[in-house]
Amino acid sequence: MASLYFDIFELRKKGNGTKSERKIPMKISRLRTNRMVSPLGFTLGKPQLSYVVSETEAKKQAAARVEVALDAIFSNVVFDSGKREDIDSLAFELPIQLEPRTRYYWRVEAWADNGDHARSEAAWFETAKMDEPWKAEWIVPELDRDVHPVLGRTFELTGAIRSARAYVCGLGLYEMTINGAKAGDEYFAPHFNAYQKWLQYQTYDVTELLKQGTNQVEVSLGNGLYKGRFGFSGHTAEIYGNEFALLCEIVVEYADGSSVVIPSDKTWSAKRSRVMDGNLYDGETYDATFESAETFPVRKGELGYERLMARLSLPVVVKDELKPLEVIRTPAGETVLDMGQNMVGWIRFQTSAPRGTVIRLQHGEVLQEGNFYRDNLRTAKAEYVYTADGREREVRPFFTFFGFRYVKVEGWPGELNPDDFTGCVLYSDLEEIGSFETSDPLVNRLFQNALWGQKGNFLDVPTDCPQRDERMGWTGDAQVFSGTACFNMDSFAFFRKYGYDMAREQEDRGGMVPMVVPATNVQGGGSSAWADAATIIPWNVYLHYGDRSILEQQFDSMKAWADYIIKADEEAGGRRLWTTGFHFGDWLALDGSNPDSPMGGTDTDFIASAYYRYSTQLTAKAAKVLGRNDLAAYYERISEEVKSAIEDEFFSKNGRLALDTQTAYAVALFMDLVPGAYRQRVVEALRKRLKLDRNHLKTGFVGTPYLNLVLSAQGCNDLAYTLLLNDDYPSWLYAVKLGATTIWERWNSIMPDGSISSTGMNSLNHYAYGAIAEWMYRVVAGINPTEEAPGFRRAELAPQPDFRLRSAKAGVETASGLYRSEWSFDDEGNLAFRFEIPFNASATVRLPRADAATITLNGDSIAANGVSSLQMGEDVRLELDAGSYDIRYTPTRSYIKRFSTYSPLVELLYNVQAKTLIASLLPHGMELNPDTLGASIGDASLRDLAAYYPMEASMLDELDAKLKAIPV
Repeated sequence: MASLYFDIFELRKKGNGTKSERKIPMKISRLRTNRMVSPLGFTLGKPQLSYVVSETEAKKQAAARVEVALDAIFSNVVFDSGKREDIDSLAFELPIQLEPRTRYYWRVEAWADNGDHARSEAAWFETAKMDEPWKAEWIVPELDRDVHPVLGRTFELTGAIRSARAYVCGLGLYEMTINGAKAGDEYFAPHFNAYQKWLQYQTYDVTELLKQGTNQVEVSLGNGLYKGRFGFSGHTAEIYGNEFALLCEIVVEYADGSSVVIPSDKTWSAKRSRVMDGNLYDGETYDATFESAETFPVRKGELGYERLMARLSLPVVVKDELKPLEVIRTPAGETVLDMGQNMVGWIRFQTSAPRGTVIRLQHGEVLQEGNFYRDNLRTAKAEYVYTADGREREVRPFFTFFGFRYVKVEGWPGELNPDDFTGCVLYSDLEEIGSFETSDPLVNRLFQNALWGQKGNFLDVPTDCPQRDERMGWTGDAQVFSGTACFNMDSFAFFRKYGYDMAREQEDRGGMVPMVVPATNVQGGGSSAWADAATIIPWNVYLHYGDRSILEQQFDSMKAWADYIIKADEEAGGRRLWTTGFHFGDWLALDGSNPDSPMGGTDTDFIASAYYRYSTQLTAKAAKVLGRNDLAAYYERISEEVKSAIEDEFFSKNGRLALDTQTAYAVALFMDLVPGAYRQRVVEALRKRLKLDRNHLKTGFVGTPYLNLVLSAQGCNDLAYTLLLNDDYPSWLYAVKLGATTIWERWNSIMPDGSISSTGMNSLNHYAYGAIAEWMYRVVAGINPTEEAPGFRRAELAPQPDFRLRSAKAGVETASGLYRSEWSFDDEGNLAFRFEIPFNASATVRLPRADAATITLNGDSIAANGVSSLQMGEDVRLELDAGSYDIRYTPTRSYIKRFSTYSPLVELLYNVQAKTLIASLLPHGMELNPDTLGASIGDASLRDLAAYYPMEASMLDELDAKLKAIPV
């Protein structure tokens, strides 16, 4: 994506104020329905159509037209908006009554402000059954409920087939084949949701699988979340149901216009599957030698149709394939495949092993002492067992997945060939839209680790981890990562489904949000920061995509959660503080008083009350967007009252925050809890706290997502970069240097010697701390959506460079189009920026440490380009429309930091080269550990110490020259 962008940049950067050398026709692309590509059989509500215009020198859309037809050549048009100025490319609500089982084709025509004009290719969406009654019946196999069944029947088709669809829901999980070929390319249908509330059915286009004459349909059923071992304890089974069941309706339309329906009913039969056993935690056992001609009847199931609705879940598909990096022979004599990446999915392998050969694949995340290891998976066996039948086979699991980097292979006949194995990376069908790269390979790997954490955990539900006996949709993890998620991938439809599930789970809980969604067998909930996913996620989604339908869907959920907190407060005395109930607090922070406890050191009443403020504030904002001004005023008033109560409870009359933790300061500043006159005092207190903590992280799940954002926003960008670039424990790069390819659950999931720190709660693919990637996008690259024009219709481009990174570049294919931001330093510290702003969008660009008079924009002055600028202290603000921009200047204050004898001694001792240079000057026996020395000498420099210890001025002057040569 990055190289593609810069090719386009070089082509287009001449197009600002001058004609480019060659004209590229305007293009309309990225047509989406509810932000999905050609959705088949989804619950669509009022369809929201979106598109992107590109390849034009124009700045703004002048008008657009949307046409909808029942055929691809638009001879049967059912809607034509006409040429209109009010059509929004972010979300045009289609004002027609949809019919069931109908494919609609649509296209867009757009006119630009310079006269450019284009028409898109056709896109389509197809409705499901909607309110149409079912002819199919739920059927249940007359088999022992632990036996994995295959349900099927044969049927005749008597004429030429024009089209055919299958509408299917199988419980727990299912895969359907017709005439031996798999229907669709997705896995784990009907996916993971609150089954007690709703059941999703999927729609398949099976036209090409059917033939005139005799056909056979078979549906294999597996356990999954619905029926198998799953849940908080890891040992629970049958949370939602205790028997396999299937609903299947195949509708065939003949070429002559007639149709036939093949429904599931008692004419179907069952047989035993070759899947002998399996669940999501333990894996799967498959016996290719198993043969049985015995069939069993089916009976009518009692599930009914009331809970059925067309799908919301995106398909889970194979998004990538990896080949083994290495075959390892371990000290214990094991044969282990190293996939080179902690991934989620399964291994597909080719084999023609002799009949009866048992091949066992076991999955783990890390090696210990060079040997295979999986103890951190707790009770999850995470293995696939295959019994060969002697034939050439391509083998993969059906109803389970694994989180792993290493695969121990047992029972493989003869020499193992790594080419026979392929790692299939499975997650929801999300489009990757973000990219980020710097001059530092460790930072680049950290970004990739966060991205791989999303790939591994966005498997229908935003799970906390994908490998151990858990894999549940923890709300806290989901909300802290939601901003990063929306930068990395188009997450609108994914979070729409998760939000729908969340709202349904709240219905029977008085608005309380459970700890995990779907709630499975977890009884508790209502913890601050976790349950606030109900307000934070919808708002982040709206901010990124500019489609208010997410707020319309989720507003009752947001309001119910805010009301739940208000009620808890009022029942406790109405102080506008949240001081009751259980709260996880700053989970896994390093500043707690009890090292054996995962609870951090920040007062949970403060954290809860802060989120009380934040959630009511977000609910007020959502109400305002939806035009519900009375509710907006109500929740805004509550939010301000909470802020006032927090000030009375947790701040002194002179503005000192009573809690001295990194998280407390970060939350107070991020959520605007600090009395205005005392903000700088709190910022200084945070700097002091960080200094006492060696400028290293002490934060947990609550503080980590906000800390760097707050530091950069409050003039402490140097500290934010220090936290990013630290590579010793505790830091993000500590894990990277130890070979991590995903984000860990704990800052020290693995110890410096490579040993795992614990087994009870220690996932090596746990994306919460990957929220640092949002800071990378927003601050390092400076790409920010704005509340006044969400969906990146208007953005703020405000990179904050640091000379410790010589360059950075990022791109996001937003709902409005492609934004790119790049900066780099030359050896003298001069800055060059490149920005790309898409058509019909604009941006406020903030250039740090700049003088408007010295800036060049596309090779000329700002004034010569006709761009307005505003000097704001050290920064210059530019207002830019669509286009490509090359900006260069010499910073008014250099970014190049040099050591000298005037630098704090503690800082010098943290640098190996500097420490070597000055060690001989210091008094014999003087403590050289900066962690302990800082407490006694503070910010004292060598020059300061020269007043107490003999150091010649000429020697210090000579040392200055050597210190200034050290890169900082």
